[in-house]
Amino acid sequence: MKRKYLIFLFALQANLSFSQYLKGKVVDALNLPLPGATVYYDGTTLSTLTNENGEFSILYDSKLSRPLVVSYIGYQTVFLQVYNNDKPLHVVLEVAMNTLKELVIKKDRFSRKEKMKVFKERFLGATFFGKKAIIQNESDIEFEYDDKNFLLKAYSDKPLIILNPSLGYKITYELVDFETSFSQLTLSLESVRQSYYAGLSRYEQINNSPKSIKNREKAFQGSSVQFFRNLIKGVWGKNEFQLFEKGYLTNPSNHFSVTVEDDKYKVAITKQKFDYKRLDNLIAVFALLYKKKQSQIQFNSEIIYVDYYGNNLSLREVSFSGNISFKCVGDMLPLNYGM
Repeated sequence: MKRKYLIFLFALQANLSFSQYLKGKVVDALNLPLPGATVYYDGTTLSTLTNENGEFSILYDSKLSRPLVVSYIGYQTVFLQVYNNDKPLHVVLEVAMNTLKELVIKKDRFSRKEKMKVFKERFLGATFFGKKAIIQNESDIEFEYDDKNFLLKAYSDKPLIILNPSLGYKITYELVDFETSFSQLTLSLESVRQSYYAGLSRYEQINNSPKSIKNREKAFQGSSVQFFRNLIKGVWGKNEFQLFEKGYLTNPSNHFSVTVEDDKYKVAITKQKFDYKRLDNLIAVFALLYKKKQSQIQFNSEIIYVDYYGNNLSLREVSFSGNISFKCVGDMLPLNYGM
């Protein structure tokens, strides 16, 4: 019995020795420690709080190409794109300024209710899970409609607190950008040309019931994250994603070349020949079929980067329409889901 205990203890110590941690300290402009500051990897459940000395330690994974985010109430959020565990980080937070109150949000012809309806559908999504998601602090969202360019923009000085009861998560989302463009002067969803949103998100599990677990798998199936995970691994087929070019099933290896570069996957896309003149920088467009559900993917660059977790790092270079585009924040899962 004693020998078994010693073997178990040795194995535990060995596993701990292989775990790497990123350490640092969070202070204010006067170099005073900020206890209780939140430190997390964007888009994941990986987070921690600083101690009474402003110090933190968080699991480090070089394959996770996500910003490290540091936030504290009343201070400007800092996100670090470049970091490693070679030496402790020293993060200085500045007092936040309420930028929205400095903006002159001009009145327009559309009501807040109309604009909120568009925002929810294009941000949370129109799926079953998206419609069930709740933004607890809707009043913190401000809108601006550009009459000249038919463009709706949304802003928020405070993180959006989103409850997703279907998937069992609470999401803290710092909205960096939201734009929805229309084909004419309207807020009609039938006239939407394109939507784009970006931000920093932190996931907290609030429910781990069998139903939530089942719903998470439903949300993952046919999602953009699953597509990119399959793309970098070369997983295609009848029970996975199928790729179509100009209406015909095509071999993905003729269109994509995947290599590893600095802990990221570099995906090279073969430029297509189009039968008509393009006004944009379109490189390639494909139809996708996943279990009878159709989508379309458009590439605007010959090179994109994807991390180990299936996160597309070239966000503005890829756009979806069809079934995948319906899956918005209400269907989003932590990037470390299933890994």
